[in-house]
Amino acid sequence: MPQADCLKTDCSQCAALCCLVLAFDQGKDFAFSKNPCEPCRNLSGHLCAIHDRLNEAGMPGCIAYDCLGAGNRVVQEVFAGQTWQQEPRLMRVMMEAFSAMREVHKRIDLLRAAEMFPLEPHSEQERRAFQDRLENHRWSGTELNEFEAELALEIDMFLYGIKDHFPVDILASLKMG
Repeated sequence: MPQADCLKTDCSQCAALCCLVLAFDQGKDFAFSKNPCEPCRNLSGHLCAIHDRLNEAGMPGCIAYDCLGAGNRVVQEVFAGQTWQQEPRLMRVMMEAFSAMREVHKRIDLLRAAEMFPLEPHSEQERRAFQDRLENHRWSGTELNEFEAELALEIDMFLYGIKDHFPVDILASLKMG
C-alpha cells in the first residue's frame, strides 16, 4: 500500500473484521455486550445494518474506533480480497491476521509520530528504516504471526530508547510506560 494510504481506514475494502474480532461491554459506548471473535448482531454481510444511526442506537464506541487501516490491508493485501463471509474457513486466520496487523499499524503510527522529534541522525535513520519496512512490506499471514515475537520487539526497543520524546500514555499502549 502506498505510504499515504497505509493507515487510512477504508471499511468498503474490509470484511468487517473489527465487528468480528473485537469485544465490548455494555455501557456508555455500547448498547450491548459482545464477546471477542463473534460477529456483531448488527452485521449484515460485511456492512453494519445500523451504521447511519450508530449514535442513536447507543453504539458511539463503533464511531470512535479506527483500526488505522489494518482491516482493509488484511483483506486486500494478505487475503487478496477474500473474506471470511465468502470463505468461512478463513475466519480464524483472518482474525489472527487482523489482530497482528493492528499491532503493525500501531507501531507505524508511533514511528510516524516520532518523525516530529529532534532525533539523533542514527535514530532518525533507524526510525525511517522501521517505518519503511512496515509500510512497504507485503505481509503474509505467517509473517504477521511472527511479527510480535520478532520485529515488534526490535521496534519496541527502539521506541523505548526514544521514549523521552513521547507522552507516557502513548507508550503505555505498548506496555512500555
